[in-house]
Parts: sequence; structure tokens; C-alpha cells
Amino acid sequence: MSWDISEPENMRLLQISLILCITNAGCCWAFSACGAIEGINALVTGELISLSTQELVNCDTANKGCEGGLMDPAFKFVINNRGIDSAADYPYTESRGTCSYNKLNKKAVTIDGYQDVAQEEGALLCAVARQPVSVGIDGKGLDFQLYAGGIYDGECSSNPDDLSHAVLIVGYGSEGGVDYWIIKNSWGKFWGMEGYAYIKRNTSLPYGICAINSLASYPMKESSSTPPSPLVPPPPSPKPNICEDGLFYCPEGQTCCCGLDFFGKCLVHGCCPIENGVCCENSRLCCPQDFPYCDVLQGLCHKDYGDKIGVAARKRTIAKLKLPWSSGTKGIEEMDQTFQWKRNQFAVMR
Repeated sequence: MSWDISEPENMRLLQISLILCITNAGCCWAFSACGAIEGINALVTGELISLSTQELVNCDTANKGCEGGLMDPAFKFVINNRGIDSAADYPYTESRGTCSYNKLNKKAVTIDGYQDVAQEEGALLCAVARQPVSVGIDGKGLDFQLYAGGIYDGECSSNPDDLSHAVLIVGYGSEGGVDYWIIKNSWGKFWGMEGYAYIKRNTSLPYGICAINSLASYPMKESSSTPPSPLVPPPPSPKPNICEDGLFYCPEGQTCCCGLDFFGKCLVHGCCPIENGVCCENSRLCCPQDFPYCDVLQGLCHKDYGDKIGVAARKRTIAKLKLPWSSGTKGIEEMDQTFQWKRNQFAVMR
């Protein structure tokens, strides 16, 4: 699998009004923006810091608190302010208040810029392959508000003019031949699947289910240093079934390999069908640990460098995405099930 991760040549963005949050849903644009910043900061620094939604609500005058807002102005605010405070220091109060200039001067996390995503599913997929992405959707429909699980393709508008809510795409996957986005909502853990949802992707709709492809953007943050290249042969992974970033996994007894590296970050993970296998660099092949030298051109694995005789190299398969709310084997087993979306019949409409 490979993706074009360069900036799209043509970007066509619509001029739309503010995303108006659903009653009692909170300041959705601020939650989406904070989640995206938390995500890129964790990928770059290795540290997950919960950020202050309240700072955006109170201090970002380009938006309108819990009466509506957009994620791009929120990213601009954090850039111009040279950072944003933590949620622990500036907690959420569920309403807009006076901006605390003392808190405003505290910088838990910084970003360097932001990027809008073209209104096309392929461009959105490339962006999500790198990091969590903020998106606008139509969240007014009863089907969406009562969503309780499965891959959602219920009633909602696919018109970009009908955007009413903001969420965060944290990943993607495929079950039973149906592709989906994994989104994180801001309605609490009792909505959907502990606050998360699957939304169907790869549809015939130009802007996707609930217009999810129509308004997407993400913050940018540069790494302070590039990790050194691994030695040859590289050491076996310390966790042969869970990939280093904790988001992807391979079946037990297999080894996780990086299939596509982008400035020191692995965008595509693969599974070597050998326990503690050696991942061949710049190749889809892998070798046993006792034949660690890869001859990619011949498709062989050698015991020592320069040997003429070796064993056949093995081909990798694509790693699977681990559910962000799952843990251990149970979560992995549940991931392999086919999902049919369903309503929560006992939920109160938001």
C-alpha cells in the first residue's frame, strides 16, 4: 500500500458559516481543535497532554465560544499566542467566561502552522494517515445523535452548507469489506462507542457521509530531531504483535515492520509472518532472525553478509488499526467483527 503524501495540486474550499454546536453538545469546534493539537504533539514529542478547551472558548475572539466556531481560527489563535495552556491548569467550565490573561501566558504545547485538506476523500485519507484531523460534519440528524455502535451510514446531509458539528478523525479501517473513519466526538463516553464512532467512507457521495470530506484541517508541528537510522540488521521489535506507536497491531507471533517512513514517523505498518523477524529496509520483505541479512533483489535471507545461499524471504501483510478505546486481546478480537450500526433506544436526544 502506498499513498501520495504531497500537497494536492488543486484545493477547492467552500466559504461557509460558523459550525453551530448542537444544544448541550458543548463547544465542539474547540474540542476538535484541541484534540488535533494534542494528537500531533503526542506524535512529535511522545507526550500526550490534555489541552485547555476553555482557553479557546474564552480567549479566541475570532470564534464565538459555544455559539459556534471553526477550527482554522482556533489553530491561528494558538500560533499567534505561541502556545496553549493545559486542561489541568485551565479546566473546562461548560460556558464562556472572561479570558484569563494569566493562564493565556502559560504554554503547555505549541504548533508551527496548520493545513486545510482538499475536499476529496483521498486527500483526507492521506492526512489521517499522518495524524488526527479536525472535520466538520452534519450532526443534526436523530440517527447520528442516537448512534450507539457499528459503521454509521444513517440519515444525514452530505451538503457542505449543512455542517453543524465538529469532530476529530483519529483513524480508519475496514470490516467485512466496508471502509470507515474512526471519529472522536465531544458528547461524553456514554454516546456511541465510549465517545467514538465509525462513519462509513468510500461512498459515492462527493463530500462523504454527513459531508465529512468537506471541511478538514490539521495543525502542524516539526520534530526537534530526526531519530537515527537503524543498524543492519535491525533489532527485533520489543513487542512483536503491537507496533511502536500503539495504534496498529499484528497477529500474535508476527512482527510489526514500518512500510512507509515520513521524516522519522511511520505512516504505514506491515506484519512480518515471523516471530521476532527482521524487517528488510525499503522493501515489503522480511527475514528470520537467524538469517538476518536481506537480499531484496534475489528475495533471499542470508545467515552472514556475502553468503550465496539463503532461505526465501517472506512478504509482509498490512497491519490492522487498534481501537483507541480498547485494551489487550479483547479489543483486538472485537476489531475483527463485522459491525452493523445501531441506535441507542434509551438515549436522550441532544
